[in-house]
Amino acid sequence: MSDASPLILMRDGPVATLRFNRPEALNALDVPTSQALLAALRGIAGDKGVRAVVLKGSGRAFIAGGDLAAMRAAPRETVRTLLDALNEAVLILHGLDAPVIAQVHGVAAGGGLSLMLVCDFVLAAQKTRFNLAYIKLGTNCDVGASWSLPRLVGLRKALEIALLSDDFDADEALRLGLVNRVLPADELEAATQALASRLAGGPTIAYGHMRRLMRAGLDRDLRAALQAEAACFEACTQTADLPEGIAAFLEKRAARFQGR
Repeated sequence: MSDASPLILMRDGPVATLRFNRPEALNALDVPTSQALLAALRGIAGDKGVRAVVLKGSGRAFIAGGDLAAMRAAPRETVRTLLDALNEAVLILHGLDAPVIAQVHGVAAGGGLSLMLVCDFVLAAQKTRFNLAYIKLGTNCDVGASWSLPRLVGLRKALEIALLSDDFDADEALRLGLVNRVLPADELEAATQALASRLAGGPTIAYGHMRRLMRAGLDRDLRAALQAEAACFEACTQTADLPEGIAAFLEKRAARFQGR
């Protein structure tokens, strides 16, 4: 992808970073951006060498929501095309073995906040502002927010965030469990890369089972959860990482996982 692309894909060994690249529009999501995101994630999903994924934004924001100027001329057609790509992108993110980190600064609003909620880890700069925002436009949420947000903060708080659409800051996002860490802006990049490197050295297949079990567990009864855990554990016994993890534990050394 060129520097003119609305999304830049960068690889640093096993870490894939997707940088939204419309800084003049605060990385607002338009059709080309959503289609570029989907294309990049399709490639990542088929690349076993990717063991951690980072989403971040260029310029002054993470993602300030959907591109309203693009929607204004033909809202129905634009939204349909935009969401077709974004919804498939969310499903790919959900299904990856590689953990996904959102590196958030400036603004995360609307579809940007919804996309952030899909990620496994969120590291936010101290002055970041958050707003679900949809209700201000006279519409409901999208990009999976109705599924993600109540699971993270509970139904009552999710309705407050969604229906009032008030701004909240990074400290409140941390208190609510929407972000994992709040950092000074000048430490955000290094902290994200350190976390991505740590995750990229882990048991990638086990990560995938764990992240999907945790999400699906909210919709399963106990018996179904136990059965799903047992099936995933059995699948892990067929990987190279489980015997290495056992050996490392018994030998009191750091495990050298290969992600396979």
